[in-house]
Amino acid sequence: MSALGPVLITGCSSGIGHATALRLVRSGHTVYATARRASALAELATAGATVRELDITDEVSMKGVVEDMITQHGRVGAVVNNAGYGAYGAVEDVPLQAMRAQFETNVFGAARLIQLALPSMREAGQGRIVNLSSMGGRLTFPFGGYYHASKHAVEALSDALRFEVKPFGVRVSIVEPGLITTRFGETAADTMTAATPAGSAYAATTAKVEAAMGRSYGNRLMTAGPDAVAKAVEHALTARRPKSRYVVTPAARGLITVRAAVPGKAWDRVVGSLFGI
Repeated sequence: MSALGPVLITGCSSGIGHATALRLVRSGHTVYATARRASALAELATAGATVRELDITDEVSMKGVVEDMITQHGRVGAVVNNAGYGAYGAVEDVPLQAMRAQFETNVFGAARLIQLALPSMREAGQGRIVNLSSMGGRLTFPFGGYYHASKHAVEALSDALRFEVKPFGVRVSIVEPGLITTRFGETAADTMTAATPAGSAYAATTAKVEAAMGRSYGNRLMTAGPDAVAKAVEHALTARRPKSRYVVTPAARGLITVRAAVPGKAWDRVVGSLFGI
């Protein structure tokens, strides 16, 4: 087992989680790769990861995996909170149930997993927590209000946690990907369509935003593959002095810089031009 200790990663069935688990296994780390369905983790099992079913919204599921890691290894070495998704649509249109489900997965589930893992980290005097946020945790685009709100919450939670656990040897980092070529963009577009009822006052604008998202995810200059994020996660887990934030893709760094530098109305004009609205 590496000095890092066993690494628990959520949302490993595809995309960033899968790439991160594979990268860490190949680097010699002990990896618990998890997803809601273990059958989606066959490739990672073959590569050498320990695979487990874990539903980030289910207490029993999370406790079971954490307790198994402590039984087998004495502690949880690191947690990578990757599981999450984007539920898009107009603030007025998105059903309350969908809003709550978004926060249950992206915020509350991640927070509860941290609570379960921290006691063994504190006892060991070391540990790493890496929370997957997004460039959308630092800026906001139209028709993504609830997704962005969940990622802003992850940023705030992580910033508070970083100070709280530092005295115990636990380090906390946030990874903020830009547009990554996974199923995320397709899922976001699908949820936007599903959340827009027939006759919605926002239907025409939603269509424009959905088309703009499609063009952006198809632009190689604006996107990167999931391994670019996996590389940032690995650095956050293994560096002697990990960064508090890792922004992935040049386009994301550019947008975050612009958002921080320009007044609110100027930023609104940038966003309007990006989405043609």
